[in-house]
Amino acid sequence: MPNLTSSIASIIFAIGLLTSSTAAQNQRERQTVDIVGHTKTLSFNGPETTEQATPNPFTDYRLTVKFAHPESGTEFAIPGFYAADKQAGQSSADSGNIWQARFTPFKSGTWNYSATLRQGKDIAISIEDDAGQPIEISNSNGSFQVLVNPQPKPGFQTRGKVVARNGFFRFENTGQYWLKGGTDSPENLLAYADFDGTYRIEVSNKDYEAKTDDQLHRFEAHLSDWNRDDPTWGGRNPATGNASKAKGKALIGAFNYLASKGGNSAYFLTLNIKGDGKDVWPYADPNDFTRFDCSKLDQWEIVFAHMQRKGIMLHFQTQETENETMLDGGDTGRLRKLYYRELIARFAHHPALVWNLGEENGPAHWTPVGQTLEQRIAMADYIKATDPYNHPVVMHTHADPDGKDKLLTPLLGVKSIDGLSFQVDKPDMVHGEILKWIERSEKAGHRWLIAMDEIGPWMHGVVPDAEGGNHDEIRKKVLWGSLMAGAAGVEWYFGAKHPHTDLTSEDWRQRERMWELTTIARTFFEDHLPWWRMKSAD
Repeated sequence: MPNLTSSIASIIFAIGLLTSSTAAQNQRERQTVDIVGHTKTLSFNGPETTEQATPNPFTDYRLTVKFAHPESGTEFAIPGFYAADKQAGQSSADSGNIWQARFTPFKSGTWNYSATLRQGKDIAISIEDDAGQPIEISNSNGSFQVLVNPQPKPGFQTRGKVVARNGFFRFENTGQYWLKGGTDSPENLLAYADFDGTYRIEVSNKDYEAKTDDQLHRFEAHLSDWNRDDPTWGGRNPATGNASKAKGKALIGAFNYLASKGGNSAYFLTLNIKGDGKDVWPYADPNDFTRFDCSKLDQWEIVFAHMQRKGIMLHFQTQETENETMLDGGDTGRLRKLYYRELIARFAHHPALVWNLGEENGPAHWTPVGQTLEQRIAMADYIKATDPYNHPVVMHTHADPDGKDKLLTPLLGVKSIDGLSFQVDKPDMVHGEILKWIERSEKAGHRWLIAMDEIGPWMHGVVPDAEGGNHDEIRKKVLWGSLMAGAAGVEWYFGAKHPHTDLTSEDWRQRERMWELTTIARTFFEDHLPWWRMKSAD
């Protein structure tokens, strides 16, 4: 007969091992559990380098992370990026040994990942899987669990990815259609004094655009809109460890205000070298298009993530008509591929995002040298091939009907262009112009998503409430005129000859009535009409 005391001790020891093992397993699960629609950022230790090093960490290294969801068979190949010290947005670091990839899963369950870092000349834009030489990195394989959030919060992380379908915006997971209503101005929103490496190359003083001075945006009117739990950056001096003034509050507060008035989209340039503002670029040096500013781009990401939490779509305006041939002479070559790959690697994980091929894309009388038909199609094709999330790709138009006819007609039916970011010179023309291009795109077999994003004349746009009162003409002819024609939404341009212009606006409260009118119209459609099934019947 076995010793009873010994047997009991063995059972207690076994239970202890089982409990300890289960606790350890649960701890690992808690450390790796994520939520559907929330971004998973993976960091990998690689070679120590800097933004200015040779080999160039942006051109001569390529991080790719493959994510697989065995249950559904879904797979993604996510491009990664050089991340300096992992927290460059806070530390302003330009060196380190960290590469990162950002992935947003839209399915629950187990996700497996495998990461590869390779090194070789211009490997970042190579499409060959085995190009260059493999570089050892930490944590190159693993898995994590993704759960459905039991307490969903407002914002796009909960609602899911926005795609272009049947000429409208739609949430991919639920099939729910969505209208945008937000701001087109200031177009140089990212020329914000609290972002690292941001300054104005040259003051703008042209007759046909808004004037600038040497001051960047500060948005001080919105500082009081920042809340205690909102994000900031640079709150601690990385050299001394001492607390310093936290940055970003005013811009974060501005988006709090816009969301509080129902605004759900914002348009901004990411590259305006040679353009109107000459104060926004992703590069460490505006004269070198092969090296990016890690801390500035991390700070952009802090703002973009907050916008998504507040339910504000990111409308990436990627170039201006004045600089559309600056990279590769307009071709989608080495520099343009590198530019779009970096934007996609760093920001495509956001659920609600639009890529815009360029403001007023194509030649005009004031910029006679512009991209060709073949060049804009190649640009759209590259974005579609590189963005694993298939975000909508649109093109901003010129204002006059003749310019549209010439530049847009050859693009009808091109599958990589999902629609138009519409500019119209006169309010009276909005309804008819939108109807015209919806009908033309339908006949071509690929209905365009058309958003009314810039109303003219260029010197007026939407004037401040103090000058525009109830904005009756804009409300009737542009807001309701576009939605009743079948537009996918609106954004408001501020004009160049009134206070708070398209380049200098610091206070969105100056047009508060326009945000209120837009929200009334948008929510009427969303709450009461199946507008995506309706046809205009004037």
